Amino acid sequence: MMLAVQERRYGAASAGAGPLLDVRGLRVHFVTSRGVVRAVEGVSYQVRPGEIVAVVGESGCGKSVTALAIMRLLAKPAGRVVGGSVGFNGRDLLTLSDEEMRAIRGRDIAMIFQEPMTSLNPVLTIGLQIMEPLEIHLGYDEARARARAVEVLGLVGISDAERRLEQYPHQFSGGMRQRVMIAIALACNPKLIIADEPTTALDVTIQAQILELMKDLCRRLGIALVVITHNLGIVARYADRVNVMYAARLVEQGVADDIFNRPRHPYTVGLMRSVPRLDRPRGNKLETIEGLPPNLLEPPEGCRFAPRCPARQARCASDPPLVEVEPGHNSACLRADELNGDAGYRRLGLLTTGAATGAVRADREQPPILTVRNLKKYFSIAKGLGLLGGGHATVRAVDDVSFAIARGETLGLVGESGCGKTTVGRTLLRLEQATAGEVVFEGSDLVRAEAEEMKRLRQKIQVIFQDPYSSLNPRMTVGEIIAEPIRVYRLEPDAASIAARVADLLAQVGLFDYMAERYPHELSGGQRQRVGIARALAMKPSFIVCDEAVSALDVSIQGQIINLLEDLQRRHGLTYLFIAHDLAVVRHISSRVVVMYLGRVMEIADRDTLYADPLHPYTKALLDAAPVPDPAVERARAPRLLGGELPSPLTPPMGCVFHTRCPLASAECRETVPALREIRSGHHAACIKL
Repeated sequence: MMLAVQERRYGAASAGAGPLLDVRGLRVHFVTSRGVVRAVEGVSYQVRPGEIVAVVGESGCGKSVTALAIMRLLAKPAGRVVGGSVGFNGRDLLTLSDEEMRAIRGRDIAMIFQEPMTSLNPVLTIGLQIMEPLEIHLGYDEARARARAVEVLGLVGISDAERRLEQYPHQFSGGMRQRVMIAIALACNPKLIIADEPTTALDVTIQAQILELMKDLCRRLGIALVVITHNLGIVARYADRVNVMYAARLVEQGVADDIFNRPRHPYTVGLMRSVPRLDRPRGNKLETIEGLPPNLLEPPEGCRFAPRCPARQARCASDPPLVEVEPGHNSACLRADELNGDAGYRRLGLLTTGAATGAVRADREQPPILTVRNLKKYFSIAKGLGLLGGGHATVRAVDDVSFAIARGETLGLVGESGCGKTTVGRTLLRLEQATAGEVVFEGSDLVRAEAEEMKRLRQKIQVIFQDPYSSLNPRMTVGEIIAEPIRVYRLEPDAASIAARVADLLAQVGLFDYMAERYPHELSGGQRQRVGIARALAMKPSFIVCDEAVSALDVSIQGQIINLLEDLQRRHGLTYLFIAHDLAVVRHISSRVVVMYLGRVMEIADRDTLYADPLHPYTKALLDAAPVPDPAVERARAPRLLGGELPSPLTPPMGCVFHTRCPLASAECRETVPALREIRSGHHAACIKL
């Protein structure tokens, strides 16, 4: 009943309605020991009822700070709003008292944070956390609040809601926790929801479920939604209008179709061109935006993008205002009129036309450099704590996995979180000891290799980790980090030779030799990842495991690192195992792809074959769920969502592990474990329906 009332309440919202949120000239500063960080400078935008507005840009551009300023949640005393206004429903939120703001926050404006596990209270049940704002803001008694909690849990697709109210956050999967966050946000019938990277921690299939749910609720209930994200595919699929931020300022804003099809700012053009496309064949090297965003402690005069812009002129030294270049489309570029499609982008040097590079040709005439046969890795974990006991349970993280990698090949390994892909990589590196199976590298079985032989083999097998900051020693300089393996393995005769080798490695990964004197915290994320790559190359390896090597990077920096990896592969004849969850990135860099689900291999095929004609239902679901950064393409695609949650590896389903979510599952699938078999030449799949 309440839901129906809410639909009637907001269903009449029209495009002609006035703005619900009206941000004007917002300026936010952070006072630090090094000076004042100008985190947000003159940001203005509006959001109407029922509208979905996206805010995009690189890390540190001010997206999240703008949202926190709107919510009056800036960390004090360092963070402070120094100018502008935030109009909401006719009131300026910045002029309200703390008590007045608390009455609005959670009731009329709700926020969904990036990481649900840190946003939910681990010692309170889910029910108490949903009921709390209802009792505080709407004055509900316990019975009425509980009934509403059950209603909103059902609204966000959580079954058996009555029982789930008594559970704690750790008893929910990542996707379920994010649904709980949405339920809390919806509980008090808000007019506006601000979602800060709401799907970053989610797998692509769960991400699609969450976003379709939020879009449906916004359309039905008239809720305005501000989505902060770096995923341009999500923006293309769901956003009505887009705000592009760079270095604390808005540089472009307009309807989604205009932003994607006719960007009128060089930064937006570069951002769009940096993204690998899942719906297009692999062609040229990825476009990149060279350089780094400016330091907001000392931002440059004039256009802040000018130092990285190929189209800059002397007049760019003046500060360009954000002006309307066509109806509903604003740009902060003095040459916006010249940015009129591919011809204009190319004329201004914003669009390169280099020849397609293609992947390195793998040597399939020789034996594979690495062969994995029936690999298993099981973990034993305690069911209870201390005297309570409870015995042990077995997690089958990797269960009977087999594949081979040719010399010079890049093999992509994809799948949802918990599928075992990182455990495969760690087992190949002998960072985990295999439970069973063989890993044959250049004729030697890594599973059974003795310590002395393993020390020799480690020179040829290296790894690039996901988080470059945590994988680099903060107490060592960049030069010491890269030199350490060279010194330990005595690959150079003296200190001068080591220093020369370090300088050469820095040059190979696109860094200056003087950076050898810096510490990791003095580098950007992209630069730290380059240091990690240089360290891996120091041993002159033939095989490198890239474990989510670009997932923590902004899209423009991601393109630089992918191009670097490809260049190094061509130069040194390297072989990569590229572990990732981004299907578009895997398509661009890989020559073949392995798809895993819950510890097992579902499909193996050549890259182009797999993406053009997948055989396994799970692979099809992954590709259907992945958004494409093109609004026209997204509108033409019917949403095909994969139902259900990823089962726990503690209690995997009997038979085919995918049958609980598979649209083709039959009784036989619940009893038979399908073998991985060759369906076509070079194309393997594990499905009894094929």
